[in-house]
Amino acid sequence: MKAPAADQKKLLDLQGADTRIAQLEHSLRTLPQEARLAELQRDSAAARSEFAAVNGELDDAQAEITRVEADIATVAAREKRDHERLQASTSTKDIQGLEHELESLRTRRSHLEDTELEVMERVEEIELRLAAITARRDDIATEERLLAAARDEQRERIGKQLAAARTDRETVAGGIESAELVALYEKQRARYGIGAALLQRGVSLGSNVALTESDLAVIRAAASDDVVLDPDSSCILVRTEESGL
Repeated sequence: MKAPAADQKKLLDLQGADTRIAQLEHSLRTLPQEARLAELQRDSAAARSEFAAVNGELDDAQAEITRVEADIATVAAREKRDHERLQASTSTKDIQGLEHELESLRTRRSHLEDTELEVMERVEEIELRLAAITARRDDIATEERLLAAARDEQRERIGKQLAAARTDRETVAGGIESAELVALYEKQRARYGIGAALLQRGVSLGSNVALTESDLAVIRAAASDDVVLDPDSSCILVRTEESGL
């Protein structure tokens, strides 16, 4: 294939534009905030799960307090009733029976009150755990919000740079008269990852490999408008004063 040397040199600008676009696209795919946001989402899900479990403990403990308080109220009512019956009774047998039952009720109420105190202490401990989980969950939400805002800002900034780079690329491509040359460039870039590179002092910047003397001899013999390919990377080799030919 033949193409004007001037057009071939413009391929370096086109490759530079494509490299810049690829870098920006990679930056969009690998925004640094994304990894941390993924971690925070997992932490947030774990905190929500832990909160639900501990909140369930709190519900159970509060329900237990309600049951114990109801039992204490029942025992207290029986104590009051027996005390009234004791005051009104004249039967020694009945009095002994009532006194024995009152003693049992007092013991029962004491045990219930101890249980109530233990459960209340457990409720306090659970509430402290819930407060800590809530604080951690709020901290995670705050960090998520700040990181998401930073990510969105960076994404917008890179998006604008990418749009500008694509516009520049269109301008460069539009300045190359040989459509056949551009088509070959696009084909090689799609196939091998790079479409064109400078031959600099005998080294292909497409493969960063020094060409052999036989390869250089072939290139030296080529006309300035001949399109030559890198034998290693298969990209178009652009010859300039730097090529050392």
